[in-house]
This record gives sequence, C-alpha cells and structure tokens, in this order.
Amino acid sequence: MLKDIAQLIGDPVRANILWTLLDGRAYTASELASAVDTSAPNCSMHLAKLIRADLLTVEAQGRHRYYTFSRPEVAYAVEALAALVPQRTREAAEKEDPPIRVCRTCYDHLAGRVGVQLTESLVKQKILTQTKKQYDPTPKGVRWFLDHGIDPDKLQQQRRHFARTCLDWTERRPHLAGSLGAALLQMMLDEQWLRRMPNTRAVMVTPKGRKALTSELKLEI
Repeated sequence: MLKDIAQLIGDPVRANILWTLLDGRAYTASELASAVDTSAPNCSMHLAKLIRADLLTVEAQGRHRYYTFSRPEVAYAVEALAALVPQRTREAAEKEDPPIRVCRTCYDHLAGRVGVQLTESLVKQKILTQTKKQYDPTPKGVRWFLDHGIDPDKLQQQRRHFARTCLDWTERRPHLAGSLGAALLQMMLDEQWLRRMPNTRAVMVTPKGRKALTSELKLEI
C-alpha cells in the first residue's frame, strides 16, 4: 500500500496537482490543468487516480466539479515530503516567490518562518506543550484560546487530529497543524492580524497583527 501511494505521489503531474491544492482552495479540473501545465484529459486521468486512492475528493456544485484533499493528513504529508527537496531546488522555488518562505498557508494552517516562530512562541509562553508529534494546551493556553474565540474542547471532538506537528518544508522545523492550527489561522484572518495575498499561498502580517503578536506572545516579526 505504501509503495502504491509513493508511486502515485511521485508522478510529476500528480505531485504538482497536490502541491497546488496546498493553498486550501477547491479547484476545477480545468483550473488544475492550467496550474500544472497539462492538457485537460491528462489532468482528469490523474485526478481519477488520486480519487481512487482516497487522496482527493470531488464535489459537484452546479455545472462544476471541485477537487480538494480528502482529509487534512494528505496535505501534511505533501508538506513534509517537500522538506526532502534538495537545497538548491528549494532555494530556486523560494526565489520565484520569496514571501512564501516568510509566511504562508499550509492547507488550513499557518506555515513558513512566521508559522514556525508562532508555534515556538506558543510553547515558550506555556500556552502549548509539545510531546513527540503533538501539542497540548496548558490550563493557561485553554484560557488564552477561549479569550480569542477558540474552544479547544470542541475542537478535540472533531474527527481529525487536534494539534499535531507538521514539518515545515522551508524552515525544517515543525509548525502547529490540526484543528487547533486551523482555528488559530482563521482567528488571525478574522481579526485582521493576517491578510491573504492574491494568487499565492503567501500571507502578510498586518500592522495590527505585528502589534498583537508582540504584545501577547513576545513574537517579533
């Protein structure tokens, strides 16, 4: 089974499809074909294989069919595999889009240098504790999250990982993923601490966000 998944992900077209979907949005087959520079029939063939392997799911809406990851763990695996990219290749990709190294989304949570520093600051401020490949809110952390409209108890009831590590492909250190990581990113977007940049996974830290992160988490951006 592992061999089959590795072969699926290892194909250049399918790898580019999965990489494109890391921004967390749903795409049509024609949009994905354009993004990965292949023909529509060829893209549809690869999408069908990814769906059969339960890596992607498709949802019909009107005349369109939208493709997304079947579950967050697929996105985490793609991000982690990117950490194996050789240094020179990684640097070339970063030169094409420098902001993605600083701050970006990784499917539904925050990544890049800011995402890693934020996670490390949450641990340093004793809002989270880290054990192996997961994080746990401390009593102080539960209060902090509740103060920001995030209920850790409700998130733990969801049928997905709650607060797990996700290896950052540029920083090579873990950032916060899972339902808690997704809720934290959404809160920062809603509060305008962060702002999405068009046509890229890069995210900008706003002046309001810099002030909040500095005052609340001692995090210098």
